Amino acid sequence: MPFLDHLEELRWRIFKALIAVIIGAVVGLVLVMKFGVLQLLIEPFTKVMGPDTKLVFLSPTEPFFLVLKIGALLGLILASPVVIYQAWSFLSPALKKREKRAIVPALYMGLVLFAAGVAMAYFIALPVSLEFLLFVGEEYWVPMITAREHIGFATKLLLAFGVLFELPVVVLILSVMGLVTPRFLRAKRRHAIVIITILASFLSPGDVVTVTIMMMAPLIVLYEFSIVLSVMVYRGKEKRSQEPEAQEPPVASVEREE
Repeated sequence: MPFLDHLEELRWRIFKALIAVIIGAVVGLVLVMKFGVLQLLIEPFTKVMGPDTKLVFLSPTEPFFLVLKIGALLGLILASPVVIYQAWSFLSPALKKREKRAIVPALYMGLVLFAAGVAMAYFIALPVSLEFLLFVGEEYWVPMITAREHIGFATKLLLAFGVLFELPVVVLILSVMGLVTPRFLRAKRRHAIVIITILASFLSPGDVVTVTIMMMAPLIVLYEFSIVLSVMVYRGKEKRSQEPEAQEPPVASVEREE
């Protein structure tokens, strides 16, 4: 395909992805306003502080922009399959068949891992971090948490866990493309643990030690799982390289049969 045709296709792919994001944002706003999405984000706070405790806001526009922000974020998540599909459709012609067969299941696994990370953050990490943060020095002050601060805290934690749980998918794709090997991953295990510790420290809202440890533990397990996936990829490559290729009959024999 000529270069200008590539640009034209890229333009249409981006346009379709933007349309999907806009539609997703509208659907996200409906879900936030009609189906209690905000209540899901607020519920961990009320469980810790009590059912009669409510979040506060400090400006007339804060509730509106908060609903708009959550709706847009939810819309982006809903539209992500379409965005990923458009990116895949543009890039897949440059990949080999074997790479396509490995990457497509990896994308589905990424959705499962993202959901698992968000679930762990919502049911475990978020309640623990709230209980720790809201009651530090409680004898000296009374907490008055704004809706913006709590929603921002919760969404950052959920997204951080979801994104970091994509580690095996990244390693699997890099292994298929030949950019990393099991030997390299094993040799860099100590470096990976240090990087995981730094990432968990920066991404943990409020610098909570407990949340940092809770984020580190599954990431280390996922790193070991990534090594297993990389080993499986390279064993498959070795088996394919050892398979005898089908040999064509000599030309002379074909001519005799004719």
